[in-house]
Order: sequence, then C-alpha cells, then structure tokens
Amino acid sequence: MADMLVRLYALPDLAASRARTERLGIVVRRPNAWEKSLLLAWVREHFGEGWAAECEMAFIARPPSCFVAIEGDALIGFACHDCTRRNFFGPTGVVEGARGRGVGTTLLLSCLHAMAECGYAYAIIGGPGPTGFYAKAVGATPIAGSMPGIYDFRLTGGGRDRVPPR
Repeated sequence: MADMLVRLYALPDLAASRARTERLGIVVRRPNAWEKSLLLAWVREHFGEGWAAECEMAFIARPPSCFVAIEGDALIGFACHDCTRRNFFGPTGVVEGARGRGVGTTLLLSCLHAMAECGYAYAIIGGPGPTGFYAKAVGATPIAGSMPGIYDFRLTGGGRDRVPPR
C-alpha cells in the first residue's frame, strides 16, 4: 500500500476532538516515563513485537513522541510519531472494543499537531492500513511511487533479507 502525505498546516481542530473523547470518559495524553514498560507490554500483547519495538523509540524523545488513550484505568489505544523514521506517523492502534468512538482520530490528531509544533509542514503515514480513515480524518493523500516503501526491507533472520534497490 502506498504511503500517505498529510498537510500539517491544514489539520482539523485538536481541541474539539479531545473534547468529544473526554465526554466519553477517555483521556488522551502523553505517557510518563515510568509507564514505558506497561505501555510496551500492552502494545506487544495487542499489536505485536514490531509495533512495540517502534513504540519504544518514542521514549527517546523528551517528551515522548507518543500518546495513549485511557478509559478508566485501562489502556485502549496508542499512537506514535518520529519512531519508524523522522517525520513519520505511526505505529498506532486502538483495541477492537474501543473503535468507532473517535479515539483513533484524537490519537492521530494529537500526534500530527505535535509534529506541526516541531516545525514539520507535512507528515508521512507509512504503509497505512485504513487509507479511507486517514483521507477522511486529515485529508491524507497517497504518495505516488512509494510502494513498496520502507517496510519491505527488514531483517527476517532467515538469511534471505531483502536488499533495497540502488
């Protein structure tokens, strides 16, 4: 799937999205340093080792380059930026039972607004799954020629690792 591009200077309002999720009793915020182990274990359990490894990179930044969604005392979602590559949004995920309530949109907007505050004019969503969601939520558009993208070239440990074309 082609990567997508987002204009950070034309984002929807974050405050309105946060207010909607807060009315549902859901708080979206940056994780604290002491929550790192808990968050990584949760991401690993719900979304796999690869996303947990990427999420771990968020804690190198100060403040962390990720946000979490919490309902009551339960984690229900997360989103990161500048982890996979600089200027990349993701990984991100919301547990199945919490989808459809605006949590993903608030997480997405939290990251993208943070990226804009860092001075980026555009953000890249690498290898997005729900392209329709990103197009509707933030006007993301496909980047021509971005397939297979950076995710096609990774270590497999089996001696058959792909070599990027020159």
